[in-house]
Amino acid sequence: MHINTTSTTLFIFFTTCTLLHLSVVSAAKCNPDDEAGLLGFKSGITSDPSGMLKSWVRGTDCCNWAGINCLFDNKRVTSLSLSGQSDKPNSFLSGTISSSISKLQFLDGLYLQNLQNISGTFPTSLFKLPNLQFIYIENNDLAGPIPEIIGNMKNLDVLSLIGNRFTGTIPSSISKLTKLTQLKLGNNSLTGVIPQGIQSLKNLTYLSLAGNQLGGKIPDFFSSLTNLRTLELSRNKFFGKIPPSISTLAPKLAYLQLGHNSLSGNIPDFLGKFRALDTLDLSSNQFTGTVPTSFKNLTKIFNLDLSNNFLVDPFPELNVKGIESLDLSNNKFHLKVIPKWVTSSPIIFSLKLANCGIKIKLDDWKPAETYFYDYIDLSGNEISGSAVELVNKTQYLVGFWASGNKLRFDLESLRIGQRLKYLDVSRNSVFGKVPKSVVGLEKLNVSYNHLCGEIPKTKFPATAFVGNDCLCGAPLQPCKA
Repeated sequence: MHINTTSTTLFIFFTTCTLLHLSVVSAAKCNPDDEAGLLGFKSGITSDPSGMLKSWVRGTDCCNWAGINCLFDNKRVTSLSLSGQSDKPNSFLSGTISSSISKLQFLDGLYLQNLQNISGTFPTSLFKLPNLQFIYIENNDLAGPIPEIIGNMKNLDVLSLIGNRFTGTIPSSISKLTKLTQLKLGNNSLTGVIPQGIQSLKNLTYLSLAGNQLGGKIPDFFSSLTNLRTLELSRNKFFGKIPPSISTLAPKLAYLQLGHNSLSGNIPDFLGKFRALDTLDLSSNQFTGTVPTSFKNLTKIFNLDLSNNFLVDPFPELNVKGIESLDLSNNKFHLKVIPKWVTSSPIIFSLKLANCGIKIKLDDWKPAETYFYDYIDLSGNEISGSAVELVNKTQYLVGFWASGNKLRFDLESLRIGQRLKYLDVSRNSVFGKVPKSVVGLEKLNVSYNHLCGEIPKTKFPATAFVGNDCLCGAPLQPCKA
């Protein structure tokens, strides 16, 4: 039999092309509801300077669009994730969250983080998404109350609304969200008290209500929240004592932040039982008495802030292997020396011991590690000697404050590198000239020393230079010829 090879070849070629075309068309398809929901969301965005949504084009495969994830088997959209970056000022979005997002019926995660300018109220269209488990609408510009019917979203695992402008009280219906592992409402403008119903959220590992205007006493209901690893209640208006039931969190709690409130009384002895504690912030309250000797058991503590209270001597010797940041400033301590467990720390970023009654010669202080210091504040003590060796050995130093001491050294000997932004050595016996390198600082205070000569051209006010022996030039009086 004679076979026309040319016809056969053409047939195979066209069949292959057709199949490839059908394959491409099939790949390009997006579920109509998902496409409508996502393009509706895009239509609510009024500004996208970095082109975050430029891949969102009708008729293409929405599973390949930026920030979209789909189920592998049926190609339905399961998560929408868009995030801005603080180091890229144009990586944000302006606009509102369109109600068409309710068309994404398979959505289980919504992540709109650090976009800065997403505004409007809490998107009630989310109540129509039965599979939604994760809501992260963080660091945007949403405002108004959190809806009372939030309790209807009973499948929620995480509710994070940190860094918006939400107002009003925390809805009592939040007690119905019993599957929650994380409740993060920090850095808003919420008022009222902590609702008692939060004690029903027994699966919580993370509770953050910091940075609001909440008041009253901290409820004594933590015995039912024993899975908590992070508790953040700082920067509110809470008063009274630390509730006893917080002691039940000892086995797992790693972060306890109660700073910047109006809490009072003694620091409870039971805090020494928190063997897993990494961070403890009790700063800027009204705590009195001594720091419990039980704190010697906090062997894992890396960040300890007890500053701005009314605490008195003696301060216990801690048994830490290393401390990353320590702030004991502005209490009624008379430490006399910088504690040995601080000096021997193999890594420390921040040391703040202002007004702690320290009487040492700074040249004699030989910390085990200075390379990684970011911040050192030794203001208001009776420290003598020179700061040159300490400051010049620190590779990453951002701020050095030592005002109101008895330091004596040549200011020009101080290495002021590119990283250093804050320098305050006012009210000492510093001598020499003001070096030109101070121009790169953000804040400077060398007032009330023994400096002389012409001030280099800077942006700093006269208050940064007054009270010296013979400084001249702007912003002080002109130098004499």
